[in-house]
Amino acid sequence: MADDPYTVLGVAKDADDKAIRAAYRKLAKGCHPDLHPGDKAAEARFRAIAAAYDILGDKDKRARYDRGEIDASGAEKPRSFYRNYADGDGAFRYHRADPGEFVDLGDIFGDMFAHRPGGGGGEGFARTFRFAGGDLRYHLAVDFLDAVNGATRRVTLPDGRTLDVTIPPGLENGQVLRLRGQGLPGGQGAPAGDALVEVEVRPHPVFTRRGGDIHMDLSVSLPEAVLGARIPVPTVSGTVTLTVPAGSNTGTVLRLKGKGVPGRRGAAAGDQYVTLRVVLPDRPDDELKDFLRRWGDKHPYAPRGGKAGEKRP
Repeated sequence: MADDPYTVLGVAKDADDKAIRAAYRKLAKGCHPDLHPGDKAAEARFRAIAAAYDILGDKDKRARYDRGEIDASGAEKPRSFYRNYADGDGAFRYHRADPGEFVDLGDIFGDMFAHRPGGGGGEGFARTFRFAGGDLRYHLAVDFLDAVNGATRRVTLPDGRTLDVTIPPGLENGQVLRLRGQGLPGGQGAPAGDALVEVEVRPHPVFTRRGGDIHMDLSVSLPEAVLGARIPVPTVSGTVTLTVPAGSNTGTVLRLKGKGVPGRRGAAAGDQYVTLRVVLPDRPDDELKDFLRRWGDKHPYAPRGGKAGEKRP
C-alpha cells in the first residue's frame, strides 16, 4: 500500500502548489535513476516520490484524496452506487442525489413538445428526437519524459471504464487530446461525444524544456573544467558521453545536437544544451590551498573586473 503522499514529500496538508512542486523537484533530483544508475533503493524511492507527486501535483486528485475518495495509490475507494462525477464537464457533472431529487425527464420533454404539430406528446418525442452526446473533460498528469518521447497510458474514468491514451512525442503542457466517441452517449442512436483530455506535464528534476530544446545544468570538478574530460550525461533518450573542453568555466554551454525533443512530421529534433557548473571540494585541503596561493601570485587575473593583481582579502 502506498504511503501518505504528504509524508513522502515532507509537506504540510495546507501546502500550496509551489511548495509541493519545489519539494518534489528537490527530492526527485536527489535519487533520480539517471544520476544513480544501478541503485535499486534510489529507484524505489524515486518511484514513491513520483507517485506522491502524481496525487498532490494534480488539483483534482489532491482534492479527491483529501476527501477520502481515492487512496494514496490513486485507486478508487469503495463508495455507494451514486458517485461524484468530479472529473466531468460542468454541464454534465454528476452528483450524489438526495431522496425526492429525481425528476422524470420524459414528463418534462412531454410537456415541452406536447403541442408540436404531429408531436403527440413526450412518447412521440422520445421516439423521434436524436441528440449528439456531450463531451467530457478530463485531466491527465504525465511524466516529463513520456511527454517528450511519447507513451501510452491507461486512464480509469470515474464511471469505472478504462481508456488507453496515446501521448504523441513532443506533447506540451496544457495541450488537449481528443478521444472521439468516449464522451456521453447520444440519444436515439446519435453519436457519442468526445473525451477531451487536458495534459499536465510534470516537472523533471534535471531537465527543462524551451520549445524543442532541452536544457540542464551539469556539475563538473575543478580538474575536469581546467584539464578537460569525457563524462556521462543524461539526455531525454538515454545517457551519452560529453566532451568537456579544457579551460571550461561555470556558465560554459555545450550543445548535444539532435538530443532534444523529437521533431514532428519529419522535422529535425531539437538540441540539448548543457550548462557547466564548476564545483569545488567541500573542504579544500592544504595542498590545494598552497598550490592556488602560489599559482595566484604568478598568474593574477580580475574575475570581477577592475585591475588584475588587486590584493585578495
